[in-house]
Amino acid sequence: MQPLANITPLKPAGAVEVRNVGQVFTTSTQDVVALDDVSLEVKPGRFVVLVGPSGCGKSTLLMMMAGLRQQTSGAVLINGAPIPKPDPNRVGVVFQEASLFPWLTAEENVEFPLALRGTPKAERRAKAQDALKLVGLDGFGKRHPHELSGGMKQRVSIARGLVQDPPVLLMDEPFAALDEQTRMTMGDELLRIWAATGKTVVFVTHSLTEAVYLADEVVVMSARPGRIVDRLTVSLPRPRTYDMLSGDVFGGLRDRIWRHIRKSA
Repeated sequence: MQPLANITPLKPAGAVEVRNVGQVFTTSTQDVVALDDVSLEVKPGRFVVLVGPSGCGKSTLLMMMAGLRQQTSGAVLINGAPIPKPDPNRVGVVFQEASLFPWLTAEENVEFPLALRGTPKAERRAKAQDALKLVGLDGFGKRHPHELSGGMKQRVSIARGLVQDPPVLLMDEPFAALDEQTRMTMGDELLRIWAATGKTVVFVTHSLTEAVYLADEVVVMSARPGRIVDRLTVSLPRPRTYDMLSGDVFGGLRDRIWRHIRKSA
């Protein structure tokens, strides 16, 4: 997939900056502080994973990066510019549920965001086929969602996030609904896709093993109000292998994350 020609980043493609971000939700009875003074920089091409207790604001922060929610205070920049609304030229998003249209084929589901933008049919079909090939679904483009396994559906969702070739890919627990074996396989597939495309990836998960296995860096958040309490560089060599899961370095990183989460729970 070739980079989109009309992207002119103010900073190197893929850079994500979160500057002193706060989020307050106002209810009928009280104000709830969800995020407090969160600052984070993700370098271009890096794979960064966000972890933390349930309700700490991980997904809220990710939605701000996607332009789907606006922060109460602070700033979120993608490629050096604010993102007040979704911008598929800069950011692709993959959610926990594949959310495919059941009446469309896999190919048509991947094409859908391009169709919304008025991309000519032949061009969007070619791009959808390229994206499906990238995620390992070459030959499955004519299948409908009910004909695909859970892992295959999520591959279609990833292809849809990639089809517009954004420099940043945001993923909100994309493998949470999968069984353990499929989840591990999908993790390896994601690392293959990341290596092939050079995207900047920000990935939310509750799985500490998944976090360490995938990441260049793990960002640990506290319980609400969400703050960043630690940043761990994962120095394990790539490509990652399952043998690393039983190593002392892997175990030490996972335990360090768990201590933070237990402390803030």
